Amino acid sequence: MALLASILIALVAIEHLYILYMEMFAWETLGKKTFRGSMPDELFKPTKKLAANQGLYNGFLAAGLIWSFFVKDELWCSNIALFFLSCVLVAGIYGGWTAHRKIFITQGLPALLALLAVIANRL
Repeated sequence: MALLASILIALVAIEHLYILYMEMFAWETLGKKTFRGSMPDELFKPTKKLAANQGLYNGFLAAGLIWSFFVKDELWCSNIALFFLSCVLVAGIYGGWTAHRKIFITQGLPALLALLAVIANRL
């Protein structure tokens, strides 16, 4: 993959590893800071397991993007990246639509830029 596409894919993967960490291991501390004003503080403790489950899914997205760096065949490398970036984009669109517009900006937009870079590299 071209350098720009690789950098963007790596950034999206790192972001989702960070989300995994926050939701699985730091929900009541970092999660509270991140989602300040979105939900009352007293809801963080009872939603800890739910957040951990969400974090696990973010980890799967990151793992798929990281996997794309280890595939030797260029076509399959980009196919894997396209699939996982599309998943992130759909999640970002849905989160931006149903929860908060910021989700699209922080998750969907980087995925869209990486997706476009991968597609441009294939042309």
